Amino acid sequence: MYFLSGWPKRLLCPLESLEQPLHIQTDPQRTFFAVLSPSQLSIWYCRPSVLIVSYKELSKAASQFGPYKQAEWRPDSTMIAVSTANGYILFFEIPSPRDKYLYEPMYPKGSPHLKGTPHYKEEQCAPSLNLEMKKVLDLQASITSLQSMLEDLLVATADGFLHLVHWDGMTNGRKAINLCTVPFSVDLQSSRAGSFLGFEDVYIRDMEYCATLDGFAVVFNDGRVGFITPMSSRFTAEQLHGVWAQDVIDGTCVAVNNKYRLMAFGCANGSVQVYTIDTTTGAMQFSHKLELTPKQYPDIWNKTGPVKLIRWSPDSCVVMVTWECGGLSLWSVFGAQLICTLGGDFAYQSDGAKKDPLKISSMTWGSEGYHLWVIDGNSSSNMKPERDANNEARQFGILQFHFIKSALTVNPCMSNQEQVLLQGEDRLYLNCGDATQAQSPRNTSVHSEHKPTRERGPFSDGSLDSQGLSTLLGHRHWHVVQIHSTYLESNWPIRFSAIDKLGQNVAVVGKFGFAHYSLLTKKWKLFGNITQEQNMMVTGGLAWWNDFIVLACYNLNDHQEELRIYLRTSNLDNAFAHITKVQADTLLLSVFRDIVILFRADCSICLYSIERRPEGLNPTASIQVLQEVSMSRYIPHPFLVVSVTLTSVRTETGITLKMPQQACEAESIMLNLAGQLIMLQRDRSGPQIRDKDNNPNQRKHLPFCAPVVLAQSVENVWTTCRINKQKRHLLEALWLSCGGAGMKVWLPLFPRDHRKPHSFLSRRIMLPFHINIYPLAVLFEDALVLGAVNDTVLYDCLYTQTSAREHLEVLFPFSIVERTSQIYLHHILRQLLVRNLGEQALLLAHSCATLPYFPHVLELMLHEVLEEEATSREPIPDPLLPTVAKFITEFPLFLQTVVHCARKTEYALWNYLFAAVGNPKDLFEECLMAQDLDTAASYLIILQNMEVPAVSRQHATLLFNTALEQGKWDLCRHMIRFLKAIGSGETETPPATPTTQEPSSSSGFEFFRHRSISLSQSAENLHSKFNLTKTLSMPSGPSGKRWSKDSDCAENMYIDMMLWRHARRLLEEIKLKDLGCFAAQLGFELIGWLCKERTRAARVEDFVFALKKLHKDFLWPFPVIPASSVNSPFKNGKYKTAVGEQLLKSQSADTFVNMEMDTGVSNTPRSRSWLGTIGSSQRELDTVSSHGPHMQDAFLSPLLSKGDECSIGSATDLTETSSMVDGDWTMVDENFSSLSLTQSELEHISLELASKGPHKSQVQLRYLLHIFMEAGCLDWCIIIGLILRESSVISQVFSIMQSSDIDREICQNIKTGLHAVDKWASTDCPGYKPFLNIIKPQIQKLSEIAEEQVQPEAFQPVNPSKVTEQVNPRAEESRTSLSHGTNPQSDAGSVSVSRHEEDKSKTEDEDSFQEGSYDCIVS
Repeated sequence: MYFLSGWPKRLLCPLESLEQPLHIQTDPQRTFFAVLSPSQLSIWYCRPSVLIVSYKELSKAASQFGPYKQAEWRPDSTMIAVSTANGYILFFEIPSPRDKYLYEPMYPKGSPHLKGTPHYKEEQCAPSLNLEMKKVLDLQASITSLQSMLEDLLVATADGFLHLVHWDGMTNGRKAINLCTVPFSVDLQSSRAGSFLGFEDVYIRDMEYCATLDGFAVVFNDGRVGFITPMSSRFTAEQLHGVWAQDVIDGTCVAVNNKYRLMAFGCANGSVQVYTIDTTTGAMQFSHKLELTPKQYPDIWNKTGPVKLIRWSPDSCVVMVTWECGGLSLWSVFGAQLICTLGGDFAYQSDGAKKDPLKISSMTWGSEGYHLWVIDGNSSSNMKPERDANNEARQFGILQFHFIKSALTVNPCMSNQEQVLLQGEDRLYLNCGDATQAQSPRNTSVHSEHKPTRERGPFSDGSLDSQGLSTLLGHRHWHVVQIHSTYLESNWPIRFSAIDKLGQNVAVVGKFGFAHYSLLTKKWKLFGNITQEQNMMVTGGLAWWNDFIVLACYNLNDHQEELRIYLRTSNLDNAFAHITKVQADTLLLSVFRDIVILFRADCSICLYSIERRPEGLNPTASIQVLQEVSMSRYIPHPFLVVSVTLTSVRTETGITLKMPQQACEAESIMLNLAGQLIMLQRDRSGPQIRDKDNNPNQRKHLPFCAPVVLAQSVENVWTTCRINKQKRHLLEALWLSCGGAGMKVWLPLFPRDHRKPHSFLSRRIMLPFHINIYPLAVLFEDALVLGAVNDTVLYDCLYTQTSAREHLEVLFPFSIVERTSQIYLHHILRQLLVRNLGEQALLLAHSCATLPYFPHVLELMLHEVLEEEATSREPIPDPLLPTVAKFITEFPLFLQTVVHCARKTEYALWNYLFAAVGNPKDLFEECLMAQDLDTAASYLIILQNMEVPAVSRQHATLLFNTALEQGKWDLCRHMIRFLKAIGSGETETPPATPTTQEPSSSSGFEFFRHRSISLSQSAENLHSKFNLTKTLSMPSGPSGKRWSKDSDCAENMYIDMMLWRHARRLLEEIKLKDLGCFAAQLGFELIGWLCKERTRAARVEDFVFALKKLHKDFLWPFPVIPASSVNSPFKNGKYKTAVGEQLLKSQSADTFVNMEMDTGVSNTPRSRSWLGTIGSSQRELDTVSSHGPHMQDAFLSPLLSKGDECSIGSATDLTETSSMVDGDWTMVDENFSSLSLTQSELEHISLELASKGPHKSQVQLRYLLHIFMEAGCLDWCIIIGLILRESSVISQVFSIMQSSDIDREICQNIKTGLHAVDKWASTDCPGYKPFLNIIKPQIQKLSEIAEEQVQPEAFQPVNPSKVTEQVNPRAEESRTSLSHGTNPQSDAGSVSVSRHEEDKSKTEDEDSFQEGSYDCIVS
């Protein structure tokens, strides 16, 4: 509603007077304000705040009159009455000499500001005024209160008299009424002889006149409060009658709200009691109370002292309250607290020290409520009147607070918009930005007066479904529009503002005329003819209708009320406007679809239809009267009507089903009469409904029924004219803001599936609910309330201690306005469930189930009901929690909702929760059945706290096995940690369960995350690898801990057994891809396990089936016979596969190195010698048997054209699509450059490439080949060699089998397997035949070996010449690698270390990869 902005300002007084001000009062037009000091009266101009004239009392007269106390302006601002301590009233006249001005604005030469505009002097120059004392009136008693009443001045004195003094002819017009003779009663219906005050010493301490109630709210010196009303036009003691407020006995002050007919009485206990007059009985009726709660202000709520001052804002929408002990608080008209300076940054410094609250001796609102002038009560006591060093104006004890307010306060027709629009005195704040900015939820917060920021709402992230949401919540900044200075200078202050439905155009109205701004073009449009602008004064507000601006104004030239429509796209000129004359003054204007509704000063409502007329270049709009409705019977005073709007809301929903076309018509008028919401429905009881031949215009003339009061204490009403069949509940509802009582929604109740509605079921229901923000807009479909809230920033640390006292920046924090929003759906669902309307709640919830925060809604509802009922001290006769639990089970999110709620609730309430929703063990099993493993993991935490460890281990095992089966590796890692924690007694720190599942990487192994690399390495490389030191702590994943020294622990054994079982199952089902993922993700020691299982699970039973399965899993194409395969140019042994395979291997090696490696592996350039080796040795060596080991080495680096230096970057530089992979690998060394390829050779190479599977599959297969080779699972190596169609792999396996002591069974198995493949290829897949023919000689050799007797010794996958020496593995390995490093031609790089050492190196490699701290060196 109203929000503080920035820091307050302090006025500078140019006079040398040393007196401190004690009273401040603006004139009725709020153009000037009077400041009283003990013997001085000053008149100031409001904008700019400059002193115009000051009257100083002579010392002799000052001693006679006594110090000045209070001032009151005459309604026409031509006189001021000042009361003094000794019972005198001084009347000052303020003659304004024509065309004399104290201050004029100075413009630079050539500026567009013309001094010739009408009203220029009056608007922009501070006038020169005089103060002349005209009369002195001695009332011979201390004056307690002054009050201006129309043409009279009412004065209360301490001797119990009430004086009525005329502003003109004061002496003879004086009447005195003794209060003791005024009868008082509880209400006006009591007998005339009511009880009199009856005490000698009773007098009025404070009073204020209320024009709309025609009487005075009074506070007596004994603390009683009442209301005195004249029974007739004559103001005499006989004609006055008073009513008591029975409950108030400690009143201190009073303020009256004319628009809402409220009287706010300040009390000695610090609260404000607000009363209204019951129109039927005339009794004082309690409305609401304004008081600080101990919950919000625990340290100050009962220490504020009595209420000192109450001041309603000029638009009557908010009230400012201050106490004797200091502090300001701002409340909406019906008691919603907006600001209080007794807490937060106002009360405490940034170092936590408490500040003295601001004590206020007098305050008054400025024009339109943009300013609050305050006299600082502290200053009179502690501020010495010091002159500045440069002898200029000194600081004065008057502060000016700045406010920005919602456009709804003055232009209530904005309530059918979904935007929030705030207006300041020179700028607008909008919550809708450009569509381009709408999806930038993570804007940084900048604290500045122009961009108050930091939305606390939970919806700023993520792309939300509806277009409205993304725009309205997409970013945190306000869109600030500075109002055009040319318009502002001559038309300050801004009175109305409006925004169109799309949030792209805004219009503002100042003193005269109007201007509008486009957010798309960032341009203002002002009247070209200034005379036209200055001749119109907008009276009833303005609204947008499509591209038109509709406004009600008074034409100053013709003295005529008009309704005008201007087109946005044309020039701003009356020539382009459609003007309709209106009979009476327009007070309010609103637009509903194509109908304009006016409320006029004669209490009548007029409906106009508006339609667009395309005429020439500029289309115009035409208006015609539809209907007039007189409301004078129901409205006592036209000023009391706060808002008027048309809606499609009505009570009989049956019509909607019979005649849906009428659903969107203007069905009823909603009128907010001083906080009472009155509805006038169309009267459909006549025969018009059945008359089908009526033309549509006549149907609109249906009369309205008698008014019905829907609600009390209403501040704002929101309704929409849109239709959405899916969300009828929300769109056909009526939303009310009721101040301190929160919000209400008038919700339609629909029969389900178009059944006949129950006779006992009402058609609508009013549901109240509380929200934590002040609502400014309702997003109907999105079930959101938008608002704004004040926030503060302290800057006191920027100032030194010595000068800190004087700085307002230290005394006050910087105030900013934040955008905020709140979900309300859970409140409504809960209210429906409380009223046993579960079916309606389900209909409503299902219509909103697609909202992105719907799960949060269910969770909030469950949480709030649980907190209330579980912590209640009294037994609850009819608990709501079972109903809510049953309601939530209707939604698929039931399991998540319950567990999220439980984990955000304290443990003590869990039993109560699960008694209602069900046993957590059952819920856990439901999650497993529904395959919702993440939610099951959350239930595991609950089971761990509520059950014995054995139960949680049992459930954890179930979940772990299921997660393994589904390949949810992240969850598996958490479960391993969880199981370990149970075993080692770490149960008091339950593991954090994952909220989001990380994507399964079944498409490619992340082997660089947890794997070691086993290569043919040079001695220095191996040496450096074994001297790794741990530099970083281990990650929380299982791979580091699992293979550590406590591996003999039973718990680890238990986990390993499950992992082994899973690996065995994957291998038996020939799911090699899944096995690779499993090993890579969980750091499973695959090679060691395969060694153990070599003759069991890792043995291939059916080669053909395995081959087919691998083709399918890795998306690898079956080979086809090329036309030229028989006469291949590579047929000769020398170059048979050298080039093609070498190119391919090189490529796969690069991608293997670059694939998914964690960043941080540092690599250094290494000298390259193997390329030359290939060039020289390839020609002598037998292609098939010799270059195989090179091919098997899958960790070769990219070939560079230079051939000597290469640096492998980390994974961030090298990706699968980098140029190194795609291009550089084809650069072959100079030794190959002499090899020229013919056309047919190129075709052959391209065919080779085409018959390969996806690149990633190739890398994965090579990795598995490497693993199986290390583990000695030769049958698997053969199968992968067949798929890759690389004779080198086959020959390497055969050479191992020839030179090692291999189990005879394995040889036999491979032999039979190959025969089976050969047979299958002959019948089903002839494409394999050429390759099988190539390796046929090897198979022949194998048959011979298989028949020899082989000693079954432990298999070691090392070169045959190095099998026996195992005494000193380290020395052995350095020797072998040295010899091979220096003479690579002799044995092309197939060096391996012993099994024992390999395992060690693997463990250390694994650690180092997780630490990301070692060099990958390839030689």
